[in-house]
Amino acid sequence: MAKLGKRTRAAREAFAGKMNVTVEEAVSLIKGNANAKFDETVEIAVCLGVDPRHADQMVRGVVGLPNGTGKDVRVAVFARGPKAEEAQAAGADIVGAEDLMETIQGGTIDFDRCIATPDMMPVVGRLGKVLGPRNLMPNPKVGTVTMDVADAVKNAKGGEVQFKVEKAGVVHAGVGKASFDETKLVENVRAFIDAVAKAKPAGAKGAYMKKIALSSTMGPGVTVDVDNATGN
Repeated sequence: MAKLGKRTRAAREAFAGKMNVTVEEAVSLIKGNANAKFDETVEIAVCLGVDPRHADQMVRGVVGLPNGTGKDVRVAVFARGPKAEEAQAAGADIVGAEDLMETIQGGTIDFDRCIATPDMMPVVGRLGKVLGPRNLMPNPKVGTVTMDVADAVKNAKGGEVQFKVEKAGVVHAGVGKASFDETKLVENVRAFIDAVAKAKPAGAKGAYMKKIALSSTMGPGVTVDVDNATGN
């Protein structure tokens, strides 16, 4: 069995016996043990009592984290004419139409969020098999198919996080950086959990939120007390 490094051993010892703690305790533990040589992302995973294979149990949504993500989000916008100019003025990194579609079909995806005006969806629709699996397909339900491209770009750049339940019933996202103040991280975590709670689908049966865990990019995870996790 391989020996554990000093940092890994210290982190495991710090987390030993810590289960179902408060959000505040979890954030404090994560920050105190995020010792990598880079600013680690604080990540959340929520295990839900849903089966996303059924349409009435699909969970997806968007939340504006009050203190941002700490990440530089690259935004691509499908638009023409004045709307393309509007997107560029708002700070979009890539703006295009058929030319952007061809670039993506060629295997180049240099963006983290994709926005489109409604009239561009016939073009974007051809990219379903490419963008869909990466959770990049524009969708009116999360505000990425819109005529208000300026607001959509600003929201994406300002800390808006999209979430979608995976096959195993888990929703996960980055909710800030380890360098963030503890209070700001707690606010972000609670905002994300609240958004997932509000996205509970009609078909969900039994316990909806089964388990919540926080971790940093290189650190171990800690479970959070589900009953006291929301900000409500």
